[in-house]
Amino acid sequence: MNKITSLFNIKYPIIQAGMIWNSGYKLASAVSNAGGLGLIGAGSMYPEILREHIQKCKKATDKPFGVNVPMLYPNIEEIMKIIVDEGVKIVFTSAGNPKTWTPFLKANGITVVHVVSSSVFALKAQDAGVDAVVAEGFEAGGHNGREETTTFTLIPMVKDKISIPLIAAGGIATGRGMLAAMVLGADGVQVGSRFAASLESSSHQKFKETIIGVHEGDTQLTLKELAPVRLIKNKFYQDVQKLYEKCPTKEELASLLGRARAKRGMFEGDLIEGELEIGQIAGLIKEILPAKDIVNEMIAEFEQAKREVVSFGF
Repeated sequence: MNKITSLFNIKYPIIQAGMIWNSGYKLASAVSNAGGLGLIGAGSMYPEILREHIQKCKKATDKPFGVNVPMLYPNIEEIMKIIVDEGVKIVFTSAGNPKTWTPFLKANGITVVHVVSSSVFALKAQDAGVDAVVAEGFEAGGHNGREETTTFTLIPMVKDKISIPLIAAGGIATGRGMLAAMVLGADGVQVGSRFAASLESSSHQKFKETIIGVHEGDTQLTLKELAPVRLIKNKFYQDVQKLYEKCPTKEELASLLGRARAKRGMFEGDLIEGELEIGQIAGLIKEILPAKDIVNEMIAEFEQAKREVVSFGF
């Protein structure tokens, strides 16, 4: 039996990433209802907004779902209390030390998964007592590791080091990508960009339409001095590159970034001055679909790819 479907009690080993400004209760519940694991992205929610989304998600699905929590969140104590009070059973943590909150979450009967970008951090997460790790490669959208290790390289390296279940992320949006990740050692996959371009995603329609217009080479990782983030090359991105020509300080980069730049781009639809976070795999995404159709297409393609591999005959 698959380790990820067993761990979360779901039908398919597909996890929808808890992306800021994209992953509200509508998307999370739709993915869970389709047989995957939906995640509410707490990173762009005030505490009471998160509580509201958890409550609405419980009404929208009777299937397991979880919450993704970046641990750099300023209201982290309040967020964790809400998660426990509302009876959330699955939490994905990222952007911080897993030792900080894993014991608290585990003591409250919560399954804990931590997102890592290297085998070193994967081992630290395992030592902290998490139930599984997400190993996210350089191809991924949004905030990323500094190591620039690609998913194809990262997954077997992490698999070699840990004994707990492994979820692959970064550059996976198709059933063929899912099969490739699992052949390399993953037990399941986490999918972000493909679900950002879903009907149920909470991001702005203009952002969704921009995603399906992305071509190979239209995204790049930048702002590594602050927090590495993969962006679509719009005007804001070009402004960042112009500033780099002057060898800026961290303070100058932070001043240009300002506040709420991601909200402005992905949630409010400012395609010029906003921060548009998406993965390299966006070049393969050509239409906005319901989350259920995305899951079904991935599984159908996964099964077809398996049959093709068997037919190679050597």
